[in-house]
Amino acid sequence: MSEREPKITLAEVEHVARLARLELAGAEKERMRSQLDVILGYVAKLGEVDTAGVPPTTHVLPLVNVMREDEVRPCYPVEAMLANAPDAEQEQFRVPKILEQ
Repeated sequence: MSEREPKITLAEVEHVARLARLELAGAEKERMRSQLDVILGYVAKLGEVDTAGVPPTTHVLPLVNVMREDEVRPCYPVEAMLANAPDAEQEQFRVPKILEQ
């Protein structure tokens, strides 16, 4: 039995973790490498499937768009929208600042 080459290296796992802003310990990196290697192996196996006669689809179930047509309709009156607003200014909702400088 021959040992196959891993599909992802530890350096690549560290790179992905850095991009995702994840701090992984040594054991976590190896576990992640092993799990990603299995996933990538499965994806590669799917790539071997002959799909020549299979039409492209976006979903496995036949779905019908249940959205209504996008039609221009009159807006709700501004005064009515702001009637119960705790604080309004110049026809807009006024809310507390939540972001720092």
